[in-house]
Amino acid sequence: MDRQLIEYLPPVLRNYREIQAIMNCEQCEIEQAWQGADNALKDGFVSDATANGISRWEKMLRITPKATESLDNRRFTVQTRLAEKAPYTMTVLHRQLKQLCGEEGYEVALQASTYTLSVLVALSAKINYDDVAQLLKRIVPANIVITLGLKYNQHATLHQFTHAQLSTKTHYEIRNEVLNSWQAIQQITT
Repeated sequence: MDRQLIEYLPPVLRNYREIQAIMNCEQCEIEQAWQGADNALKDGFVSDATANGISRWEKMLRITPKATESLDNRRFTVQTRLAEKAPYTMTVLHRQLKQLCGEEGYEVALQASTYTLSVLVALSAKINYDDVAQLLKRIVPANIVITLGLKYNQHATLHQFTHAQLSTKTHYEIRNEVLNSWQAIQQITT
């Protein structure tokens, strides 16, 4: 929207050079004020917030953004934090973990008799391990012991490969790397 300050004056005043000069000088300041008002309105909504607005949301929610995060990633983090509402149920926990790790990226087991919650993050989602730890710390009640770990490759994952195929990798790689198929191993070895 192209708003000219001089157009807000009565037509009789617009023709004076002094008034035109004043309006031209003040136009820049008024445009900055209008933009500031627009940004203030946008900053009230996370989906439209500017970088300044997102940093204010992060400060309120005590989120420390990573230096490499884009504005969209920071928005997503703030929206995720705002979506965490009490009461926390297993359904909410599953929804949050699915959002962080993907459909098959985690396993959750609750032992109610011992007040223990075990969460395993799949190797394919281990980049989100710290985020899962922070999520659990925030939403799991204090009387429940949290056990968080990585879901390493096990026999069920490895039985599809032959001994010869696996011999091209170290024990560490077999245990800690994502092994989806024989094609993946073949690509690594060739």
